[in-house]
Amino acid sequence: MAKKTKAQLKSIAKFNREKTRAVLIRLNVNTDKDILEKLETVPSKQGYVKKLIRDDIEKENQGKE
Repeated sequence: MAKKTKAQLKSIAKFNREKTRAVLIRLNVNTDKDILEKLETVPSKQGYVKKLIRDDIEKENQGKE
């Protein structure tokens, strides 16, 4: 991959500040071992977690109708 210019890095940083938010989850290797093992099997941890959350939101919204 080609090196990014200062302007590109500045643009990426600006985009990240304005359009994204980082969420950290810290898992215990002993008590959350099952979760960590599952996450190791999925191709995209972010995609997997986002799908679970969206499925939960949809389930909640169906209960309100």
